[in-house]
Amino acid sequence: MDGTIVDTEPYWMAAEHALVASYGGTWSHEQALQLVGQSLDYSAGLLQKAGVQMEIREIIDSLTASVIANIRQEVPWRPGARELLDELHAEGVRCALVTMSEAPLAREIVASLAKPYFEFVVTGDTVTQGKPHPEAYLRAVALLQAADPELDVRHCVALEDSVPGVAAAMASGVTTIAVPHITPLPPDAGTFTWDSLAGRTVADLNAAASAGALRNEQVVAGLSEATPAGGISHG
Repeated sequence: MDGTIVDTEPYWMAAEHALVASYGGTWSHEQALQLVGQSLDYSAGLLQKAGVQMEIREIIDSLTASVIANIRQEVPWRPGARELLDELHAEGVRCALVTMSEAPLAREIVASLAKPYFEFVVTGDTVTQGKPHPEAYLRAVALLQAADPELDVRHCVALEDSVPGVAAAMASGVTTIAVPHITPLPPDAGTFTWDSLAGRTVADLNAAASAGALRNEQVVAGLSEATPAGGISHG
């Protein structure tokens, strides 16, 4: 969500700077970049190390409240995000929102959309392990499967903008499209890399899903050929 659908990262960074400053500390832009895409628990822990004398839960609530206040003034949509969501909705493609932000902020973003684009939302406060762990994406796939048992990760595509987000999506097994924004991503991040969502269509996502599924099958076949009888070994 943050950085892919909406450009809320500046709101988060401003909230972090203000919170650290209120305790007499300093918070650099480089430090703020370390939190992009991370779980809020992890981010709050780093803010404690920077001098914020609050409990983890208090820090999360403070940051979230600040971002929500800014969202209510202006929702900073990312280029092409709403257009792509609208086309997906029109063509009946099921969509889920997977974010490390918590439910109150996610509800604000969803409520700002013109239509009910998302069938459900998986937020950071509904999982035990945040990105880069794949739990949130695996939960989303499981929820999709509940209404369509024949669906699996081969039919899913994730759009992510951060290193932790891309890592989480890739680890879940879904085809992953990296759309870099605030932080640069390695050249090999994700299954594919798009500069932007602007101009992207459902056809582009279908092509990515097909190519990603084929690539995964080739990787599995290669591993099987290189592994002695008995299955794939794990280091």
